Order: sequence, then C-alpha cells, then structure tokens
Amino acid sequence: MRVIYMGTPDFSVPALSAIVEAGHEVALVVTQPDKPKGRGGKVLFTPVKEKALEYGIEVFQPVKVREEENVKIIRDCNPDIIIVAAFGQILTKEILSIPKYGCVNIHASLLPRWRGAAPIQSAIIEGDKETGITIMQMDEGLDTGDMLMQEKVVIEADETGGSLHDKLADIGGRLIVNCMKSIEKGTVNKIAQSDEFTYATKLHKKMGLLNFTEPAERIECLIRGLNPWPAAFTYYNGKLLKIWKGEVVTDIPEVVDTSIQKPGMVVHVTTDTIYVATGKDYLGIKELQPEGKRRMPASDYLRGCKVSVGDMFISEE
Repeated sequence: MRVIYMGTPDFSVPALSAIVEAGHEVALVVTQPDKPKGRGGKVLFTPVKEKALEYGIEVFQPVKVREEENVKIIRDCNPDIIIVAAFGQILTKEILSIPKYGCVNIHASLLPRWRGAAPIQSAIIEGDKETGITIMQMDEGLDTGDMLMQEKVVIEADETGGSLHDKLADIGGRLIVNCMKSIEKGTVNKIAQSDEFTYATKLHKKMGLLNFTEPAERIECLIRGLNPWPAAFTYYNGKLLKIWKGEVVTDIPEVVDTSIQKPGMVVHVTTDTIYVATGKDYLGIKELQPEGKRRMPASDYLRGCKVSVGDMFISEE
C-alpha cells in the first residue's frame, strides 16, 4: 500500500518501522512540529521524525493539519491509506475521506474501554486486569469508529505506565501490519463499538498528588500508572517527595495501637520500607525520590534521613 503515516511520540515509532519493514511504501510522515525541551531550550525532533529520517522518508510538520493548504499536500500524496498512532491533532472529515481505505488508528486500549488521551495509564490507575490494542477505522468522533482488530494483554501486578506503554507499542506495530493485509484482501471484519465507554482524561502533574484517605490499593495503582510521568508524589517535612514504588499491606503485626492512626501517618519503619496508614490497609513505600535528588530504594533514603512513627506524609507543602 501507499501510506501516509501520522504519529508523534515514542509510542508511534514501532508501528512506523513495522509498516516500512513489511514492504509498504510510506510516501509521507506527518508529525507535530518540533519543540524546545529541557532547561537549555534545545529544539528536538519528534521520535517519529527521527525514525522517518532514518528511513529517508519525507516529513511534514503542520501546526494545524486541517488548514486547506495542508489538506492539499495530503491529497496530492494520493495515499491508499492513512495510518494514525498518537498523532496529536484531530483529523477533519475532509482528510478522513481522502484515502481509498480511509484512515486507520492504532489505539492503546480495548475499545470502547478508555477512549481519549491517556488510555495506557488509565487502565493501570483504575485497576483493570487487562488492556490491549485496538485497530480502528476512524470517523469524526473521538475514538468512536468501527473496530477492525484487537489484541489483549494482561496487566501484571507490577506493571507501570512505562512498561505497558512499551508492550502496547510493539503490539501495535505487529497488529497494524496484519490488519493492513486484511484490508487489502477485503477480509477485515468491522465491529461497531458499544455505547458502554469510558474516557481517559489527559495527564497532568497534579494528578500525582497522593490522597492517603483513599485505599492503599487505589494509591498503589496510581503510583504505577503515573510512572514514569507525571509521577506520584506527597510532601514530607515541607518538601516534595516522589513515590515510585509501593505495596499494599493489609496487616502489620508490629502496629498495636490503631486508634491514633490517621491517613498519611507513618505507622512502622523497617530498613527498607516505610509503612503509611491509608483509608484502607497500609501502603509500604519501597522506592522514592526526595526533592532535588535521585530516585532511590527506601533503604538508601532511610540511611540518610530519619523517618519516625507518627510522622506525616501530607497533600500540601
């Protein structure tokens, strides 16, 4: 097939590689404009742009792809299909109607579960047991089109947003190539989505602020889901403290007097774990990062910082 590929972040790279390696002609890669990053403000290429240039593919970076002159560039490319994976802009009806086989999206959830911006993280945060990739025929709605193919993956007990991202990106690359074969043969089976859907809101830093009145299980899921970004955090002794790994503990034999416990209170400390009271059960903090310092095991932190029973982790400075 003659393909236009639209994608921007790391998630989009494996699918681009898979499509090229499968022998399809990628005539154009469309990605978001380059942006300055870091303290130095150095302008960096998007991950998809970097990969496209490795393959010698032409790259197009419109600020607004829907503008008429940009739509003309896409139309003049005469694609058989447009493949989209985390591109970052909404496609208009005009663009959707250009290719012979339409526009097909690689979506990181088992639709209709988790439409929207952050399906990978949302699946972990909400305690889902499985998720996956859906290849979807795009329409004018937000992730509302017919499903063409799906592949499930189990969410492991220690799964993080980062590890699940990488798994799903690889699956997306393999699945889109299989789907393209079926589309060409005319054997793909389109399935309409049900009305029972959920939206995954866009991630932002304040989502990571831990509320210890919630159950430990909920808090632990949030910690994993927001790893590596934006990261879960609390405040201790007036300073921000990121929490990278925790465990749910239902009972701590060493804790006798439960009457004085409050959510966020340190109730027990060992050489490698800080146990904190929550709305239900306890959170054992195993890995953390003090403000301005490196990420470290709790054992390293405890060697340099005394944490005592009765100390509080709080939701404000």
